Amino acid sequence: MNIFKKQLWLLFLLPTAVFAQSGAITLEDLWQNYQYVPRYLSELRSMNDGEHYSVNEGNAVVRYAFATGEVVDTIYAIDEKDLPSGFSSYTFNDDETALLLATDMESRYRYATFEKNYVVNLQKGSVMPLTSTGKQMYADFAPAGNKVAYVIDNDLYFTDLNAKEETRITSDGLLNSIINGGSDWVYEEEFALVRAFEWSPDGKKIAYYRFDETAVPEFTMPFFRGDVYPEMYTFKYPKVGEVNAKVSIWIYDLSTGQKVAAQIGTPEYIPRIKWIDTAHLCVTTMNRLQNELQLVNVDANTGKGSTLFTETASTYIEINDDLTFLEDGSGFIWRSEMDGYSHLYHIGMDGKLIKQITSGNWDVTEFMGYDAANSLIYYMSVEKSPLERHLYAVRLDGYKKRQLTTEAGTNSVTFSNGFKYYVNTHSTLNSPPVFTLYNSNGKVVRVLEDNAALQGKMDKLDMVDAEFFQFTTSENITLNGYMMKPANFDPKKKYPVFMYVYGGPGSQTVTDSYGGFNYFWFQMLTQKGYIVVSVDNRGTGARGRDFRAVTYENLGKYETMDQIEAARWLGKQSYVDASRIGIFGWSYGGYMTALCMTKGADVFNAGISVAPVSNWKYYDNIYTERYMGTLETNPEGFDINSPTSYTDLFKGEMLLVHGTGDDNVHWQNSAELINALVKSNKQFDLMIYPNRNHGIYGGTTRLNLYTKMTHFLLENL
Repeated sequence: MNIFKKQLWLLFLLPTAVFAQSGAITLEDLWQNYQYVPRYLSELRSMNDGEHYSVNEGNAVVRYAFATGEVVDTIYAIDEKDLPSGFSSYTFNDDETALLLATDMESRYRYATFEKNYVVNLQKGSVMPLTSTGKQMYADFAPAGNKVAYVIDNDLYFTDLNAKEETRITSDGLLNSIINGGSDWVYEEEFALVRAFEWSPDGKKIAYYRFDETAVPEFTMPFFRGDVYPEMYTFKYPKVGEVNAKVSIWIYDLSTGQKVAAQIGTPEYIPRIKWIDTAHLCVTTMNRLQNELQLVNVDANTGKGSTLFTETASTYIEINDDLTFLEDGSGFIWRSEMDGYSHLYHIGMDGKLIKQITSGNWDVTEFMGYDAANSLIYYMSVEKSPLERHLYAVRLDGYKKRQLTTEAGTNSVTFSNGFKYYVNTHSTLNSPPVFTLYNSNGKVVRVLEDNAALQGKMDKLDMVDAEFFQFTTSENITLNGYMMKPANFDPKKKYPVFMYVYGGPGSQTVTDSYGGFNYFWFQMLTQKGYIVVSVDNRGTGARGRDFRAVTYENLGKYETMDQIEAARWLGKQSYVDASRIGIFGWSYGGYMTALCMTKGADVFNAGISVAPVSNWKYYDNIYTERYMGTLETNPEGFDINSPTSYTDLFKGEMLLVHGTGDDNVHWQNSAELINALVKSNKQFDLMIYPNRNHGIYGGTTRLNLYTKMTHFLLENL
């Protein structure tokens, strides 16, 4: 249940036909004709000079000028005899004399892919396969020297492009046993660790992870592909209380071919590695409960480690990517919640605090970079509101803070090399994203994409603006929410309410940002006479450590209390039919829906639970133990907030949905919930999607699912 998000760049447009516009939103236009998909930017890459950027235009990589937007030249145009199937993504080497083109990509779990990579020598115009050994993962140019490292069948390799020689660094890689240079399932999902190796800044060494997952318990899923017997897929998945992979860090010297192990003790987790300089590697370690974190300074030649910095917490520490070592050797920038809110700190190489850079009762959500030439730090925060995201600049000493984004809503920023420009993605809950180029002082250079075509379609639909609201619970807790009312709303009438929930640690559904497909589905439901509401309960993000961590060792307890209180508050409004309140959620939200339909059976009379956790002991240990502790430290916490413990209370109508190929929240969770409901002799609706994963998509799957959910609501709410 990782909530990390990655910014994508490059103009992207799904092909759409022209359809007769009416005021009504249809599921076919939403999930079959894709009429409401905005244009996005992805894979727009700043060039080294910071004045130009390149774009993958499908069959070519084209260079543009930041300042004018004009085409400068075509860097590479595809030759079908070399790449008949085209390429999916591209990467430059350090001096921009070569391109790495990924083709024939296949997904593995959430982020990682298998692909065939080709190297384009831009000076010679030649194209060659990176290797003929097999499909690669994580291919990555060295930052200096013309080399590429990659993983094949759980072993780490690199190719010297000048010598055209491949070197195999490891040879013990084995499926469901040893992984070199890549991550296992649970690290990829919960630490967002994908490529598990890092080149040294001079390209002379590679630091890499070695996972020994031999002792990790296996999980097997059947796949039904039309054969007489199903295909069984088995992979390593450590659930609560189970053994983890043994993880070690190794440093390989390209010139000698020798490896040294990082001497860091035997930590339970190693969520990050990062080079400090060419001779030192920083290894981040954590204990099993994830409430103690150490940064270990490792000598890259000997492997000897020494503690650089230690942080502890009374609950848990969230991992982020905001560790930045300063080139002048004065220390590093670190993001921490040590004062109760997420803030930036300047810490010396002796581990002692030099300066708390930001402070206040608000969270820094992301460190965007440090402009050493001007001693400026750029970061995103919720200082204006937990519903918004804005860009700020501040000096390293914490003075002269400036807010650079001023338009209300949510902003997401990516800088050019040298921090001369940045592209800002701005949206609100009721408007699609707009991509604008700014200079570093926050002045508009030009609009890259305004999504005017989609906005024009939206203007012709019978849509209403979602409105934000707050209410205070019986425990004097103020919660944020949004509400969509029917376009012809009459305050004298009584309307059914359909609530949307996720509710998991650090998440938010109530933000002033574009809502995507669900936004249009909710608008469609308002056209059918429903009020749609979402409320962020305790445990959600952007309101400080204590608001989020109150759910520690009690996942589901306070979140459910808050959703039930929200429903009761709604039921007291003069325009709400309190006997017709429903709830819908997916993943953590599916878990919340099942709890609300049992613990809150007197309030909710219909629910749609998609891919729910039914008991946290069935979920992976990194996520669950971070928020729940272990079975030993919290023996009662797992069953006491499981919906399977309360099925006797269930009395409404519920649609339960799951994919049998869900490698994340296993179908086992719904199977156990079904068993509990049957034991309590309760009737419910069930929709199973064979082979579909946690996202339940592919072909007409989403159209089928949303049609099923819509019909369920029309019949039961």
